[in-house]
Amino acid sequence: MDILKCPVCGQALERENRIWRCQNRHSYDIAKEGYVNLLSARKSGDTIGDNREMALSRRDFLSKGYYQPLAQAVTDCLDTYSSDGDTVLDICCGEGYYTAYAAARLDRRCYGFDLSKQMVRLAAKRRTSATFFVANIASIPLMDDTVKAAFHLFAPFHAPEFRRILTDDGVILTAIPGRDHLYGLKEILYDRPYRNDEKAPPAEGLIMAERLRVKGELTLDSREDINALFQMTPYYYHTPSKGMKRLEERTSLTTPIDFVLLIYRKA
Repeated sequence: MDILKCPVCGQALERENRIWRCQNRHSYDIAKEGYVNLLSARKSGDTIGDNREMALSRRDFLSKGYYQPLAQAVTDCLDTYSSDGDTVLDICCGEGYYTAYAAARLDRRCYGFDLSKQMVRLAAKRRTSATFFVANIASIPLMDDTVKAAFHLFAPFHAPEFRRILTDDGVILTAIPGRDHLYGLKEILYDRPYRNDEKAPPAEGLIMAERLRVKGELTLDSREDINALFQMTPYYYHTPSKGMKRLEERTSLTTPIDFVLLIYRKA
């Protein structure tokens, strides 16, 4: 039996060829790419989350290895806090870069989900051993106490759901921007660039077990990569027009990358 559960009745899902089905006969078709949509029927995943252009841009950027130091640090943490055969979950997996990176290096049962159907479709196309599904972070369609290690990078934090799905000895790893993260980009976008506050998310019912830092530097030499990075950031949605104009004029960009990894256990 798998750890997926029916989003309608909460019963365990079992795979039957190209369908996931629960004992109450609710069924969910597996798409040709290999993922399954476990959002409610009224929310298909087609029109929520990142669009196709943003999904492709993110995939192409990450596939060039610019954030490889973060992927390696996450994988090292998963190796430390889980064992062969354990269940690992990528929460808000995007186009699957980090899931695929970990799955290729560790012997784990890997799962990943995202709200965006476009992102999950790309993740499934990576043809890893991972199981991908479309779902909402506020109602993760997994059985209670089934995930040994989860990771969650630059996405909303939902402590009650995270605590519910973790095993008693499980951990969740989250990443927040470090003080200097993308400061070189912000120097272009804003007249008064600011440092990040490194504020940890509210984590009721969870206790921080470890805090790690990952640092590096990026040099981007194409407009395509600069724009892809920009689209991956929250600055994409609230940058003044002057800053946008300055960025459009750039053909190269060098900036620090700075991540803080927070590892939580159940309280």
